[in-house]
Amino acid sequence: MLINDINVRLKEAGVGYQFESGQIIRIDSQYIHSEAVKPVLQILGSEDRFKGANEEFLSAHNHYRHGNYKEAIINAGKAFDSTMKAICHKQGWDFKPHDTAGALVSKCFANKLIPDYLQTQFESLEKVFVSGVPKLRNTLGGHGQGVEEITVPESIANYTLNLAASNIVLLAKLEKENFGS
Repeated sequence: MLINDINVRLKEAGVGYQFESGQIIRIDSQYIHSEAVKPVLQILGSEDRFKGANEEFLSAHNHYRHGNYKEAIINAGKAFDSTMKAICHKQGWDFKPHDTAGALVSKCFANKLIPDYLQTQFESLEKVFVSGVPKLRNTLGGHGQGVEEITVPESIANYTLNLAASNIVLLAKLEKENFGS
């Protein structure tokens, strides 16, 4: 009750933050927060198998809130990877602990996380999954910046967090719908 009251006051004041999952979360869009961020926090916080992904997603938000955009993107990517690893593990799908996001996405598709009747419609989805969060992570900090400092704009960090949240929610819901998990 107290947390709800605090969140209502923060919203009324237009502060742009909300208390979720034991942490202050920055809110740039109320719609995206309610449709992607809150659901992903509920999903990741609901099962022990998602503990690592939950920690990484919360860490991404913490970095974002403090303006550490490169680290926010890296941790959002880790949360996406960890979610797929948790799904693969629970479903008994063969994967290696160090598989890349591309390999994990391919395993999810090959094992019909996306049903056959949707494969045609979602052919591009595999490319979106691989070229979205993982590409941003790898390009903007996941592989080191080299001799020139990489500056990540706030808009790209925000987009990456929201994209990771949407991807994770979709995969978790598809797993539940298609495999009863």
